[in-house]
Amino acid sequence: MTTDTLAHNKLEILTQISHQKNYGAYLYDCDGTLADNMPMHKAAYRHAAAQYGIDLDTAIIDELAGWPTVLIAEEINKRYGTHVPTHEFATAKSAIFLEHYVSRTQSVDFVVQHLKNHIGQVRIGVVSGGSRKTVTRTLTTIGLIDTIETLVCADDTERGKPYPDPFLSAASQLGVAPRDCLVFEDGNPGVQGAIAAGMDWVRIDEI
Repeated sequence: MTTDTLAHNKLEILTQISHQKNYGAYLYDCDGTLADNMPMHKAAYRHAAAQYGIDLDTAIIDELAGWPTVLIAEEINKRYGTHVPTHEFATAKSAIFLEHYVSRTQSVDFVVQHLKNHIGQVRIGVVSGGSRKTVTRTLTTIGLIDTIETLVCADDTERGKPYPDPFLSAASQLGVAPRDCLVFEDGNPGVQGAIAAGMDWVRIDEI
């Protein structure tokens, strides 16, 4: 099976899932869902951690996918017995990613095409644990920034994923009831947040 055929088949499956109900809004995660950039984020985390003398096992990034960077830094401190200033770490990681990695970002084609196919049919939002600056640059790089009606990022709500707050904020901004929202995710924290918000969800990495 060719790459194009596989992507087409995945798009068909995703479309079927999203049409099972008359949803009013689609809420997409960014990193790992719309953007094929998790290896680059892991590299940026590892690079930032090395500046503080930490030999980071990047499996933690998969485990905590969707968490705000500050909270991931807190968890790194717990597991490695370090005392890295968390906001300083988050700033350093973001700067490294923007300088060295964001320009290499590719899209997850079948998810991006799904979004584009539904512009004007449902409300479109992005809910991410990344910083607004990083997410905006990422969405710009993959050509989606002008298609997003609302963007909820780290620090936009008191609590991020796995709590429901960012999803509820996006739904409120779009004027759509949570029960009428479908969330597209690639990580457990995002799914947990969607469930807590009373929203349906789909794991794009399991299609």
